[in-house]
Amino acid sequence: MAPLCMSNLNIVLLGPPGAGKGTQAAQIRRSRGIPHISTGAMLREAIQAGTPLGLEVKQIIESGGLIGDEVITRLAFDRLREPDVSAGFLLDGYPRTIPQAEALDAFMAGRPLTIVEVVLSEEDVLHRLASRLVCGECGMNSQDTGGDHTCHDCGGPLVPRVDDAEEVVRNRLAVYRRQTEPLVKYYDGRKSFHRVNGAQLPDDVTRDILKALDSGVI
Repeated sequence: MAPLCMSNLNIVLLGPPGAGKGTQAAQIRRSRGIPHISTGAMLREAIQAGTPLGLEVKQIIESGGLIGDEVITRLAFDRLREPDVSAGFLLDGYPRTIPQAEALDAFMAGRPLTIVEVVLSEEDVLHRLASRLVCGECGMNSQDTGGDHTCHDCGGPLVPRVDDAEEVVRNRLAVYRRQTEPLVKYYDGRKSFHRVNGAQLPDDVTRDILKALDSGVI
């Protein structure tokens, strides 16, 4: 089935672990009324639902293998063919590699694609993730601000994320630099590519992204 006709507001959100991509994606989704498509969330949902793709991914993970470009691309493109993306979309977690980016360009077939990189230094990533908590009930990310460690969304308990230990984070950053940073070079030079300072307060990052979208800079 061919991809649907999409609007001009088709966004790829890039950035290292801890850059706040999930927070920014939620803000953009609410502001612009376009779906937030997270390949990580889609993989987890597919595994939990026991879909054919989910069973395939589960087998790959349990065997110690890596989920390749073809599987992730199939997952992303199946989602991009759904009717709700006709008003645009925001991709979070795809593409992660040059082959995935090339596949996305071919899938879009000349339709506009905006790329936003949320920039955050390694030092800032480590500092931010050291204070990050996650709700044990709904999975929402939060920050350790010295409060009552209760989720603002559902009231569940906030606990440290197991993947935010410093050694794990450094490994995730190394994977990011090796696989995803080359995408910056791939997209750099396009008029639709824009960098935003991710070290600001979340509302200020959102402001800069939306300002750029509204101005047509990206």
